[in-house]
Amino acid sequence: MVDKKFVKNTVTHPLQSKEWGEFRKAWGNEIVWTKWGMLTLHNIPFTKYKIGMFIKGPVPSQEMLTELKTLGRKHELIFIKLEPNVPIAIRNTQNEKRIKNSYHVLRVAYNKDNFKQLFQENSAVPGKTLFTPTTFWIDLTRPEDDILKSFSSKTRYNIRLAQKHGIEVVEDNSDKAFEKYIQLTRETVERQGFYAHTEKYHRLMWEFLHKRLVANDQRPIARLLVARYKGQIITAWIILVWHQFLYYPYGASSDKYKNVMANNLMMWEAIRYGKKLGLKTFDLWGREEGKGFTRFKEGYNPKVVEFLGTWDLITSPLYWPYRIAEAVRWRILRARSKFIKPTF
Repeated sequence: MVDKKFVKNTVTHPLQSKEWGEFRKAWGNEIVWTKWGMLTLHNIPFTKYKIGMFIKGPVPSQEMLTELKTLGRKHELIFIKLEPNVPIAIRNTQNEKRIKNSYHVLRVAYNKDNFKQLFQENSAVPGKTLFTPTTFWIDLTRPEDDILKSFSSKTRYNIRLAQKHGIEVVEDNSDKAFEKYIQLTRETVERQGFYAHTEKYHRLMWEFLHKRLVANDQRPIARLLVARYKGQIITAWIILVWHQFLYYPYGASSDKYKNVMANNLMMWEAIRYGKKLGLKTFDLWGREEGKGFTRFKEGYNPKVVEFLGTWDLITSPLYWPYRIAEAVRWRILRARSKFIKPTF
């Protein structure tokens, strides 16, 4: 059962919400609620052991780590993966570096060295990342014109081009629009060859983060934005609204009309959507150096936010044998991916 006081006062990310917990439970995970947040348990096939995931939780403390280690031993967890929702630095984007020749730290929220010592004292080691250690934030409290002017010239040009082509971006949470989102996601996965959550996962997520909340007269966490061209949906994004944040976790588009720059207008309209809701920050959900989607996001001149990173809280002597086996498994998967295309 979820502690209501915890949900109200501690949750700083939708992945720690009770709705997300209900979704993960329906997906097949065992959920353990603590006063610190939600712990998801993941079975290791053909064994009695499990892995714990404590993702986007609060600021770590000795008390929290002690309780998590106790839970780890109780549930026969080999380790608990920690990725706290704790920003340690906020920097300018590469776009601002080119313009101002400055890539300095704008703000440091927490001292990473203090947490590093805390983790090491509790048998935690750096782990394989689940979420990227950095993301992009756009400040939605600024005037709309100021935000637009801060974009790169190429991004502004592409937004104007999409507008000239008559691209229309709207919120459309209908079943028909969601089915189009599924179709476009399948097309995008097959075209770009990346591994994504399955269709079943997306449908279940939409059920718990949108449909059930609407049915109970609650504001949905997940919403669907679509871009239409000549009466067709050619781009569809699922966005999440949580407290003062807007998030962009999932997006898909058609390759047929890529020249009309619908994605550029979609991002701009998502920013305007967040402002209309009175939200303060737009989190673009991840950043990887050199990736195409990262270069696309950089055109909107967001800030680079660095988080505390990924730490594995070891709760069993089987941890290091597991790490070796996992490294071998990933080598096999990478080798297979050269011959077997990802499916949705």
